[in-house]
Amino acid sequence: MELATALRGQTVQNKIREVGINPNYWYPVGWSDRFQPNKIVPVVIWHQAIAVYRDAEGHLHALENACPHRGVELHKGKVHGTHLACPYHGWEFSGSTGECVNIPYLPKTQKLPCAQARTFPIQEKYGLVWVFPGDRALSDLQPLPEAREFEDPDWLMVPVTAHFKAHFSICNENAMDVFHGFLHEDLQGWFDPVLTDLKETESMVRAEYQVSYKGHMAKFLGLTDRADQVTTLPIAIQYSYPHYATSLQGISALYLMRLPISPVESRSFALFFFKVRLPKWVLRSLRPILSWAIPKFLLQRFLDQDVDMMESEQQTYLKNPRRRYVEINPAIIALQRLIVRQYEQFSQQPGGSPSSHRPTGSQSSEDAPSAGDLPQAENLPAVKSEQAVGGVTR
Repeated sequence: MELATALRGQTVQNKIREVGINPNYWYPVGWSDRFQPNKIVPVVIWHQAIAVYRDAEGHLHALENACPHRGVELHKGKVHGTHLACPYHGWEFSGSTGECVNIPYLPKTQKLPCAQARTFPIQEKYGLVWVFPGDRALSDLQPLPEAREFEDPDWLMVPVTAHFKAHFSICNENAMDVFHGFLHEDLQGWFDPVLTDLKETESMVRAEYQVSYKGHMAKFLGLTDRADQVTTLPIAIQYSYPHYATSLQGISALYLMRLPISPVESRSFALFFFKVRLPKWVLRSLRPILSWAIPKFLLQRFLDQDVDMMESEQQTYLKNPRRRYVEINPAIIALQRLIVRQYEQFSQQPGGSPSSHRPTGSQSSEDAPSAGDLPQAENLPAVKSEQAVGGVTR
């Protein structure tokens, strides 16, 4: 569905800050090098605690981080071959089925009790470990994001990790909101953005902007030929629930993978790709240095400013959840509708009660926001070519 791009004031429904996730997608839990053989790593995907480990043969396993015997956290245990042993009594659970396969103090001839830890589908791609926390029967139907540049040696890949003390909807809005370039003006960021196209489906929101660049940083990144010259380029931002893909006219690409942890905590794992203007043999030798230096001295400065704003937004919401806000970017409203819609789709499925995916004391399913609470696409103005703010066209 093609939506209007006019910037007109709409009231934000703050319940978007309480909505849960649809767990029937793949979520990243960490970079591959974090998961060393025979080491157990605790991770959380929207309140679901999971123990992830790589066995001696290099295979990954994911079990619920609670022993079926006494509930002790399994990540405190040990890896025995392909099995995971609880630290308390040594009960061992199969990494593939979760079934109890050994109790060290039982005679080998005695039948084992029917104890089974929940297992989760897990895979490894793009240097990341992914876990599917929902219905495992659906895991084969959901593809991972497609990063075409990953195998292309002409692109420089730069991995970036971020941690936010904020709800994932706040983080997602930041990624869709090109109009916050004002925040980064001291870093020679972008300016004069114009929303030119906006589309929405059941699982995707795609926005296209025209954005201007100028300065030495823009020249270094290949955004302009001259530092003193303004260059305007189209940028496409696509949110395919629950992750992002952004492209800038063959110059750069970004794949932003989100890990929602709780209503006040999120993480992201990003793959930046740059077309660096260097000979291939030079790029090959400098690749490790550039992959380290660009995040540290360039991207992290932008990220720090964004994190400060997102966490400030979260803290203000917590102090007064009834406060009302006005949004004029229709891409943000479309994004909010999509996040709520995906949560509703999961909640309405058999066995999809949100009670097991929210903390004690959070809103009930009756209080949860619905897509109907948010401004609807069909009610938006049909104007597509103008950029109107406060009744003034520019």
